[in-house]
Amino acid sequence: MTFWFKSSSMRAPEGMRAWMLSFSTDDVAPRDRFDQWREVRGRHLFGVTIELPTERRASFAGSFRAEKFGTAVVSEIAASAYVLRRTEADIARIAGNSLCLGLQVRGPGRLDSGAGRSEMIANGDMIINHSDLPYTATPGTQGAFHFRMVKIPVSDELTLGRSVFDLTAAKPTEGGRALRPLRALLDALTSERRFSADPQRDIVHIARLGLAARGRLAENLPEVRSAIRAGLRYLALDIMAAQSHQIDLTPALVARSLGLSLRHLHMLFEDAENTFSRTLTLMRVGEAQRLLIGQPDLTVSQVAYASGFESLATFYRVFRGVYGMAPGDARHLS
Repeated sequence: MTFWFKSSSMRAPEGMRAWMLSFSTDDVAPRDRFDQWREVRGRHLFGVTIELPTERRASFAGSFRAEKFGTAVVSEIAASAYVLRRTEADIARIAGNSLCLGLQVRGPGRLDSGAGRSEMIANGDMIINHSDLPYTATPGTQGAFHFRMVKIPVSDELTLGRSVFDLTAAKPTEGGRALRPLRALLDALTSERRFSADPQRDIVHIARLGLAARGRLAENLPEVRSAIRAGLRYLALDIMAAQSHQIDLTPALVARSLGLSLRHLHMLFEDAENTFSRTLTLMRVGEAQRLLIGQPDLTVSQVAYASGFESLATFYRVFRGVYGMAPGDARHLS
């Protein structure tokens, strides 16, 4: 089985995330891989109990990495399917007092959180829970699974005084206003496409969105409304990043794609580092810089128009303002 990252702690390239912990069974003899994963990783690091039929252990493989992100830990795991339990004994041994927001990227199954509560988890489903409550996750297939999670230490300030100690593992309630922003922010914080300009602020936002999605916080609270705006801003950024090369991309088009008014769209960027227009301009000039260096066969004019600029004069002015030099000089320095 091949996973998307290798073992051992590593130093990330400048501008990328630096993972504080990263390991893989690739460095372990095949006969020892499952036992080490179960005892060293599962029992003593993750605080869980892992079960796998003996006949499937010889082909087991797994990879894990985790990063400190504000006060939270963002983690990612990919492994051969197995039964996973968080038992009372596990909790007593390794308690966390944290809010967990997970994304089942791949690997459907069943989640049992006790007292007869059970639900199917499909690819793409989110799971929200307090870390110190028991559950059992049973895979629906024998294939590999892929899971991402944000684990956030609980405080009264974070939860606005609401108790979360009884928040059993479950999917969020469908239909609420917090669900779409929550999904966008969870994707933004756990994927490698970008990192947050203000990690701790976004950690607070995602925690409150998760609590709203589970019915613990009212969506009309000012703090939740602020979190909803932050999540919607990430949705807007996704659209802008995908379409920034289009000259006719306008705020009105992005607002319509999100089902928002133009005024509401601009409000999303009021708390951000840059306005909508400035953000789009920086995306375009960043793409232009990439093309200048990566595709030397393109002329400067071709680069400008391919990056979404409708005016060559504007492109030169903006590029010099951001990089302190003309586009042609930037190409020669590469």
